[in-house]
Amino acid sequence: MLAIALVDRTGSGLWASVSVLYFTYVSHLSVAQVGTLAAIAGAIGIAGAPLGGRLADRFPLTRVLTALQLLRALASFALLTTDNYVLLIAFSAVGGFGDRAANVLTKLYATRVAGPDRIRYQAISRTVANAGWALGGLAAAGALALGTTAAYHWLLLGDALSFVAVATLTVRCGEPPSPQRVMATSKDAPPANKPPNPWRDRTYLAYVATETVLFLDDAVFKVGLPLWIAHASEAPHGLAPLLMVLNNVMVVALQVPLAHFGTTTTAARNLLIPLSAAFALGGTTLALSATGGAITATVLLTASAAAFTMAEMLHATVSWELSVALAPGTAQGAYLGVHGLAQSTQRSIGPLAVTAAIASGPLGWTVFGAAIALTCMIQHRLVRGPLARTPLSVPPVTVSEN
Repeated sequence: MLAIALVDRTGSGLWASVSVLYFTYVSHLSVAQVGTLAAIAGAIGIAGAPLGGRLADRFPLTRVLTALQLLRALASFALLTTDNYVLLIAFSAVGGFGDRAANVLTKLYATRVAGPDRIRYQAISRTVANAGWALGGLAAAGALALGTTAAYHWLLLGDALSFVAVATLTVRCGEPPSPQRVMATSKDAPPANKPPNPWRDRTYLAYVATETVLFLDDAVFKVGLPLWIAHASEAPHGLAPLLMVLNNVMVVALQVPLAHFGTTTTAARNLLIPLSAAFALGGTTLALSATGGAITATVLLTASAAAFTMAEMLHATVSWELSVALAPGTAQGAYLGVHGLAQSTQRSIGPLAVTAAIASGPLGWTVFGAAIALTCMIQHRLVRGPLARTPLSVPPVTVSEN
């Protein structure tokens, strides 16, 4: 699965960094058309997480995951065949749906296989995935230096072929144990009660709502920092891509060591406190970056990027553990699918939140960071009761007479 993560993210790195340019220069779409395409594809992609989770509770996980990877490959291949706007929206939406569903099922697979070591696995997986993003991005930058339409086509083709490779690797993976499927296929009489429904679990839905806010660090790097540097600070415009490099380097170097602080459910919940401080610090330093000259702005923007990256890494550990710990074993797929809505929804509201902060000036970023920090503390309080009623994430102990 780590090899799958590397291949998958390398292919995604080829395409994600040039998709807007492809639709602009190859498909000849206007800025408004590109924006609409991204919005529609993102909105449809939101459904991928819960539907994928439901399918994983009913069918073998590796088969569903393989089918989704092939769906992503077909969507990418299809983009190469047309410049028709309606078809481009349709194919992009199918790809977005497959992407969100595959992300949830990859997490579910790791959860079922890694067991109590899932936090360490998650940290290693994020490190490998970020390395893949970097490799894909570097390859894309080299291809774009050619400045030809063929270069764009080759990048999209590479993305599609990466999904075919990922599907081939997934077929070779063993099927992990599933409490839901074991119960469904047992020769014993089925239980009278139906599996828990996450849509009726108000506490879990409230938790997912707070998660949507905590995922906003993604929009800071993709939208907030570049726009703030370009329009409201004295820092050089070339700082924006360097801050993205800083983000990747920090994740690769620090994600695994930081995971040691969240190896149990209780420890992961306690990380919400330093996570709150990291978000508040990121918003404050970003606001202060507008008050000085080029050097001061550069230093403060770098500090802000480091703080938001630290928040990203801490939240990745907390989110992975709590989303699993709060999900009943007999409905893990369905619950993790609903949790996947948080990141999908953030992709739609995140750009709006950061642009609103930019429009409000330095005070806007201060409020932005403080609001996410407050949400961390709300989540810390929210999950305390449910976690007290569920087993903690500790390694199993085998007792024998010998």
